[in-house]
Amino acid sequence: MGSKTFMAFDFGAESARGVVGLLKDKVLELQEIHRFPTRMISMNNHYYWNVYRFYEEIVHALTLAVNEHNLYPESIAVDSWGVDHGFLAADDTLVRIPYAYRDPQTVDGMKDFHTQVMAPEEIYALTGISMQAFNSLYHLHALNRNNDLAKQYGRRLLFMPDLINFFLCGEKKTEFTFATTSQLYNPNLSDWDEDLLASVGLDRSTMNDIIQPGETIGTLHEWISKQTGLHHTKVVSVGSHDTASAILAVPVQSDDWAYISSGTWSLMGIETTSPIITEKSFQYNFSNEGGVGGTYRILKNIMGLWLLQQCQRSWAIAGENYTYPELVEMAVASSPFTVFIDPDYPEFYNPEDMPSAIDDFCRKTGQPTPHSKGEYVRCILESLALKYRMVLGQIQEVSGKNPDTIHIIGGGTKNELLCQFTADATGKHVVTGPAEGTAVGNILMQAKACGYLNSISDIREVVVNTFEVSRYYPKNTDDWQMAFERFRGIVSGRAF
Repeated sequence: MGSKTFMAFDFGAESARGVVGLLKDKVLELQEIHRFPTRMISMNNHYYWNVYRFYEEIVHALTLAVNEHNLYPESIAVDSWGVDHGFLAADDTLVRIPYAYRDPQTVDGMKDFHTQVMAPEEIYALTGISMQAFNSLYHLHALNRNNDLAKQYGRRLLFMPDLINFFLCGEKKTEFTFATTSQLYNPNLSDWDEDLLASVGLDRSTMNDIIQPGETIGTLHEWISKQTGLHHTKVVSVGSHDTASAILAVPVQSDDWAYISSGTWSLMGIETTSPIITEKSFQYNFSNEGGVGGTYRILKNIMGLWLLQQCQRSWAIAGENYTYPELVEMAVASSPFTVFIDPDYPEFYNPEDMPSAIDDFCRKTGQPTPHSKGEYVRCILESLALKYRMVLGQIQEVSGKNPDTIHIIGGGTKNELLCQFTADATGKHVVTGPAEGTAVGNILMQAKACGYLNSISDIREVVVNTFEVSRYYPKNTDDWQMAFERFRGIVSGRAF
């Protein structure tokens, strides 16, 4: 076949990108057209997402594709981080710009919901989703409790990709993989759970129909066509939760594998054909999130490179600007296994100053505080790798599987030191790439939706054909085993 053109809009917590994919003879060529910061807006003790600017940037990216690159995508699709949402009023206008998942009301929302409405065990039995303060359920409870404007006047709930798709084509749909992140979806019913909806003051009429990846949502509005020069361009559903699209792009050639989607968050897990909702999976706080092709992703959220990003930000505010490669070089030059942190310590969620938060953790656990920026960075990267080791053991307990390979995808693949640490800490063969896995999965699902690929196997064949991978093998495993014993004691023994 001739070259077919598609465009993915991949939204991350730091930045978003518009990427064109050209598919020909089961090989994919990527071309980044436009990248822009997303950034939460901090205002009056709340955090928000400026979705109106997101819309403007998408239209700008489409215009650039046509006018500067002579590219006319047959379809476009949107993916983003999970859980966040907005409300449309009765006249289909947005009631308020959406709160961001790091908004402080989410923490109180979860605590209050568990004590006043429903116990965690009951929620997990209904949804199979881990207890995380940022889940939509708890944020909606906080809005309901506070009689928020969005709850007063909202008539239709749209999650972040739904909202952007609505701006683009006017249709209101929610895609399966994203629906499962909300903690409002019941996998036993394959639908929204009406008891949970009622618990936060919603009913079935507030929610959209749930569609699967690979369905056509609509076509671009006429006024967007006039602005961009695109006509009859379809808006299609993909794995609109970014991790779902990323996992689709894993270049697997066997069944014995685990994954880490590495970025601001690290999401570590396995792919299965059905949920695992057991006492043990609840105890370990695993989520059962929907995957492409009716699969499930049994995974755990780990705080990820947010820790490093926020250290870099704090140092920049103090006038010390370092690139990520410079920070990694400092870590390489620092002594190993000096101090450890639990990446998921609650005070790391959104502190004013991350290095100070790390110092506080070290003092509370009887450790010295890092003495240099390299020690901070090395502490973060070693602790992440050791947390991966801990979660891998939990995956084995929950699923009975013992993966022999860990695939790392996403922006974290560029951090070669963390990738090597992951192999060292877990004792597993680590394969990294593609770095733009989410955009790749998004684009190739569009190709399937348009009839050019037939199956997930076809999609992964394209990934294998197109992208080179890097491989990391375990080193110094005895040293890492001793480090793991220390780390496990610190994480399990902290008394706060």
